[in-house]
Amino acid sequence: MARLIFITGTDTGVGKTVLTALLLCHWRAQGCDALAIKPFCSGSRSDALLLHRFEKNLLTLDEVNPFFFDQPIAPGAAEAKKEVPLDKVLVKIQALAARCGVLLIEGAGGLLVPLGRNYTVADLISHLGCTTVVVSRNSLGTLNHTLLTAKALQSIGIQQFTVALMEDKKPDISARTNPALLRKMIPSARLISIPHLGSGASNWRAVKKNALFLKKTLAQFSSGDSLSPFFQEKGRKG
Repeated sequence: MARLIFITGTDTGVGKTVLTALLLCHWRAQGCDALAIKPFCSGSRSDALLLHRFEKNLLTLDEVNPFFFDQPIAPGAAEAKKEVPLDKVLVKIQALAARCGVLLIEGAGGLLVPLGRNYTVADLISHLGCTTVVVSRNSLGTLNHTLLTAKALQSIGIQQFTVALMEDKKPDISARTNPALLRKMIPSARLISIPHLGSGASNWRAVKKNALFLKKTLAQFSSGDSLSPFFQEKGRKG
């Protein structure tokens, strides 16, 4: 069974897909038998299509994104009109986890987004028992959003996680102090800063280029914690 890594965020559009694609590209280049999925997409499948671009010969698009909703709303909203039981989601994820060494799972929006009847992204994470990465913007407001996300994770028993702080093209004054404050206020979390990668960062060619450019930064996601021995001993092909 694969090691599961869940990529969640403080909001929608914070850079979850770009980071997931970067990690997928980086780890596969390192010889790690990694796959990436986005179980839920709403309004567009563009995020899933980007991930699928790197694993076309390994997964179908429907395996990368088994649950798609036409409207850009929370999957668990009544207007979605398609109930997806939590058990069904877990079965889909576990089936793919049996086919790789590391499975990246990108969430939809933030932790409290409803995915179905009586369960949220946080509930899904809790049932998976996975390593968690929180993607956050390094800009004004991120302290509140990131700390609320940390509280939500702690409420389901997750004390140790990684915060990926995505830098803006034109950083505001808070960007200077946010990292130090977050480290102080969430001492159990590891913080990794990702530089601004431009407006075309979600293009698959840009992802491949940036995965090389950020090789040392991306390596931090698999070192210094319980993932390290996994990548050294189990995550390699052959």
